[in-house]
Amino acid sequence: MNKKILETMEFDRIKDQIAPYLVSAAGKKELASLTPASDYETVNELLGETTASVEILRLNGGMPIPQLSDISEQLKRLKIKATLNGTELAQIARVLRASASTKDFFEKLRQQEIDIKAVEHYVDELVTIPSITKQLVSSVEDDGRLKDEASTKLHGLREKITQTEALIRQRMENYTRGKESKYLSDSIVTMRNDRYVLPVQANYRNHFGGVVHDQSQSGLTLFIEPQAVMELNNRLREAQIDERHEERRILAELSSTLAPYRIEIAHNETILGHLDFLNAKAAIAHEMNATKPIVSEQNHVNLKRARHPLIDPKKMVANDIEIGDAYKAIIITGPNTGGKTITLKTIGLIQLMGQSGLYIPTEEESSIGVFGDIFADIGDEQSLEQNLSTFSGHMENVKSILDHIDSRSLVLLDELGAGTDPKEGAALAMSILDAIGVKNSYVMVTTHYPELKVYGYDRDQTINASMEFDQETLQPTYRLLLGIPGRSNAFEIAQRLGISSEIISEARSLTDDDSQDLNKMIGDLVEQRKKAHEHELELEHQVADATDLQTELRQKLDQFEANRDQMQDQARVQANHEVAQARQKADQIISHLRQLERQQGANVKENQLIDAKGQLNALHMNDPKLKKNKVLQREKRKHDLKVGDAVLVKSYGQYGELTRKMGKDDWEVQLGILKMKVNESDLERTDRKNISEQEAKQPKRPMVRTQQTRQTSARLDLRGHRYEAAMNEVEQFIDHAILNNLPSVTIIHGKGTGALRKGTHEYLQSNPRVKSFEYAAPNAGGDGATIVFL
Repeated sequence: MNKKILETMEFDRIKDQIAPYLVSAAGKKELASLTPASDYETVNELLGETTASVEILRLNGGMPIPQLSDISEQLKRLKIKATLNGTELAQIARVLRASASTKDFFEKLRQQEIDIKAVEHYVDELVTIPSITKQLVSSVEDDGRLKDEASTKLHGLREKITQTEALIRQRMENYTRGKESKYLSDSIVTMRNDRYVLPVQANYRNHFGGVVHDQSQSGLTLFIEPQAVMELNNRLREAQIDERHEERRILAELSSTLAPYRIEIAHNETILGHLDFLNAKAAIAHEMNATKPIVSEQNHVNLKRARHPLIDPKKMVANDIEIGDAYKAIIITGPNTGGKTITLKTIGLIQLMGQSGLYIPTEEESSIGVFGDIFADIGDEQSLEQNLSTFSGHMENVKSILDHIDSRSLVLLDELGAGTDPKEGAALAMSILDAIGVKNSYVMVTTHYPELKVYGYDRDQTINASMEFDQETLQPTYRLLLGIPGRSNAFEIAQRLGISSEIISEARSLTDDDSQDLNKMIGDLVEQRKKAHEHELELEHQVADATDLQTELRQKLDQFEANRDQMQDQARVQANHEVAQARQKADQIISHLRQLERQQGANVKENQLIDAKGQLNALHMNDPKLKKNKVLQREKRKHDLKVGDAVLVKSYGQYGELTRKMGKDDWEVQLGILKMKVNESDLERTDRKNISEQEAKQPKRPMVRTQQTRQTSARLDLRGHRYEAAMNEVEQFIDHAILNNLPSVTIIHGKGTGALRKGTHEYLQSNPRVKSFEYAAPNAGGDGATIVFL
């Protein structure tokens, strides 16, 4: 990509917006070298990395990259076996810690099953050196100071220094606070030549004795080390020298330990910088409310509601810009200050962003091309710098463009042919466009020459366009109108500003009739376009209203279903209440019969009383109210089930026999040679003869054949399911498949932590009805899916 287009489109200003989000020196280097790619595969890879980073930002707040300094010079010094200082070692330690924490972060991301394939290979390349990292962290503070724990000797020396300094301060305070303080210039303890001294008045020099290390500029104060602390100062000085020697030894040892890993550490720095850069790309996408573009191999550019990224969104009018499909040339005509130049810069800068792997400020589903190069002639910067006329400057630029373009070039020309005689300029502009067409390049040009409006209609793969102009306010709206050339509004504007009608009429009479007819035609087209746009807005409102109505109906349906469930619950309660009342009445009847037996000696036996109670219980369904209660009927059927009953498994349309109760709501059912666990709600009590009839229809070979009574899928997706629920689904799914004579099925368990895959395989191994199973082909899910043969 040529450098001039980056300058013309102000691509560096996009970089300036990204820079504040970077925290590493390596990331800032990568930003500085950012340039658009010019091949389809690379652009897709770059956008894929940005997409993964956007997802990580959305779900986890971004990748945990800390502030990282440039350590390239430190690594070069390690190569020649130099000793690094504490600050340099701390900077390397931060890179090693960041490498380990980044790997841990991505390990957790993999458990979340986020699609991070585009970036995780970078993390796999990070090298962690746990032992050395631990040694550095335990030896060096973040600010580069060696910790006391760096060595036992260092720890002992620092303790000695601390104790000695405490003794010195104690003795010196005897002078500053005792009777000798009157001989001091100030009651403080200070340092000279790394030794503790007192500021003594010069005329009391002999009173203190000791050594004079310095004096004030006036000579009135002498800085004296008293004889009483000289030995302690000597001891302190020796301990400090020993401390520095031990620190140098530790730094040399740590540097020597790091030296063999300098290449790996340098690679880690580069990778962390790249991840930092991806963080910044995701952040700027969020700030701009940008979207991922579709990358077109055919260079079909379709930008939906595109916004210039360097203009305040509140002031920017979004436009739809399309080129490369039905037409490869767009000619934008119309007066100045209507937004033509901004439109050129918008498509140019958005293309540069997209080809650099950045999200673009458009609506979703916008597409970009992948151009080998983009050329532009916009503004008068070159002519001013080279002291050329406006026309000459443009022609120099156009000549250079024509020498370099090909079928993969995008050309943006602002006011082509301007700065010379209008007729000659228009003719030259059309010839230049023909030359660009011969090269089969993509071109977008702005002009105010009316001749080019006709050119746009006469040439293949060329379309006219204009910037909308409000006929009522006589103000530009900055909206791009594809398919409609621009018209001159000079007479209307002049009349609006107060020019007399006589002058306007005279001017009209001097213009060409064809020109006036063309302007009228364009005006009619603009008006039709405006009405079509209003109609489009009206349809959008109707769609929005319909969506609102659909939402309202959905809410009402949800409310209805909730009310229905509530009514069913109430019906169940009512049914239970009715049953309880019936049983209470039966008890009363039996009690009454017993009373009759005692009083009248009626020959009523106990078993007859119990039968009477059972009959009453059986008759409670005859109550008209209860007979209509479906909830009660279902409850009665459910409670009537017992081992040995013949039942219909409704979901399969198969008859079987209950062999045992399994849990609260499940039964084991014998279906021919197959035993299945079936929920109670799926069972209906039936006559045993149905089982006999079913067995008579079975083939003699030992194989269960059933009529497929419900839609049975050969594919089960367990992703997102909890482990226990997923295993139950696998068991039922295999049962369904066998009943419906499916030779093989596919179970999708995903990769994730591997728990679902492991559980599925353990069940399949334990099921004798499974012949074999294997992973799916790589293009069908690989080890994220299992094919089961029955």
